[in-house]
Amino acid sequence: MNMAGKDLITIEDLSNREIEAVFSLADEMSASIGEQFGVCQGKIMASLFFEPSTRTRLSFEAAMNRLGGRVISVAEMSNTSLAKGESIADMARVVGSYADIIVIRHPWEGAARVVAQYAEVPVINAGDGGHEHPTQTLCDLFTLKKERNRLEGLKIALWGDLKYGRTVHSLACALARFGATIHFRPSPGFEMPEHVMRKLTTEYPGRLERYDGAREEAHESYFPLDAVYVTPSGPHQLANIPAVGIQIELEKGVDALYVTRLQRERLEPVAEGEDTERAYPVVDRKLLKEKRFEETIVMHPLPRVDELAHEIDADPRSMYFKQAARGVPVRMALIALLLGAKDAALPEGEGADLAHRKEYPVYGRDTGLECRNSRCVTNQATETRYIRPEFEVVSHDPLTLRCVYCEHEIHPRFIASSKWHQGIAENKRYYRADSSMLGRIQPENLIIFESEAAAQARGFMPGKKVPQQSSS
Repeated sequence: MNMAGKDLITIEDLSNREIEAVFSLADEMSASIGEQFGVCQGKIMASLFFEPSTRTRLSFEAAMNRLGGRVISVAEMSNTSLAKGESIADMARVVGSYADIIVIRHPWEGAARVVAQYAEVPVINAGDGGHEHPTQTLCDLFTLKKERNRLEGLKIALWGDLKYGRTVHSLACALARFGATIHFRPSPGFEMPEHVMRKLTTEYPGRLERYDGAREEAHESYFPLDAVYVTPSGPHQLANIPAVGIQIELEKGVDALYVTRLQRERLEPVAEGEDTERAYPVVDRKLLKEKRFEETIVMHPLPRVDELAHEIDADPRSMYFKQAARGVPVRMALIALLLGAKDAALPEGEGADLAHRKEYPVYGRDTGLECRNSRCVTNQATETRYIRPEFEVVSHDPLTLRCVYCEHEIHPRFIASSKWHQGIAENKRYYRADSSMLGRIQPENLIIFESEAAAQARGFMPGKKVPQQSSS
């Protein structure tokens, strides 16, 4: 399989079959890791890490060194021209002329996509804010397959900070694509973002059942169950008997417990004097002795803080150090494939190529719409000079737009058509987005406004179904 020249910005950039290709080559490289030197000889990887990193950065650099390539690196934003106000686009153009492949970690969500747009070499996202971390997901899936011999039909519990934990945002979508069942157990207030849940319910074949955690038997070591995502091939008919079906899920336990730390560096600022301490159950020997966890492996993207007890490190079910170690052959395989230094042959019949990214129409008009995610790259002062916010129209009921950079959603309130009657200005009308007019406007003619003021500034007047003095 030839993957030369591809970018990996989100896990959606790889089809299931391409993911299997990475695993196939990673197995080959694991078996002969010392023999791979020279595969990428003469190639240079730019390692751009503008957030702290140990495992991801070093595993990428170790991978390139083991392949015989060379590494140039940046470890802090303060040591680059970005600190002087240089744009990411300009940096990407320059670094792309120095290196054959770029690996970037950045605190701004969508930054990796900007680099991919402007660098003329393959770009790998090593984590962009709280958005995604696709290569960690490759390591996670690889570990699950090695330990459980399959991905389809596995039951995986995602545990802890699901709001800011970028690893679980990538992993949830990948698990859904490969036919796993997902239990969401977030720390209260740190539930999985709704835009990720929407993807699971609209772009993949499974069914999501919300769950009232108060009905679950109380346990000091558990986060309450928030939702269960079950694939169509799953054995439980949650659509017919959701409460009973979920109870069966709980009693049977899970194949893997994927634990995440509280992402303190991404927490919103709190008022002075506000209590920031949060209860965060610890996965320890006592919890793993419970019947429902007897056969459960424990995974963690690391680093850990207090959420994993050191006493379970020697437990054969603890996989987190194996996950980290497997990052080297997985990233070796990925680098070699994207540089065209290797092809990967799959066993016959393996890796069904499911549709891995649903295509949505892109709303390209400049009508003042902005992403509301303060961490989005489109909202940063150095980038607004050349990046225009861009959105996919993912739903008409209600009207929902998804930022192409960070994937956060907005729900604009007003619409209009670019085709008004005979071009007469008085017929330039705007309407509420939840009115029947939305269904009567052709997609290519749709104009979307965040407020009435924005519509009126462009010469539109209220339609009959829009009160003159509605709030803006």
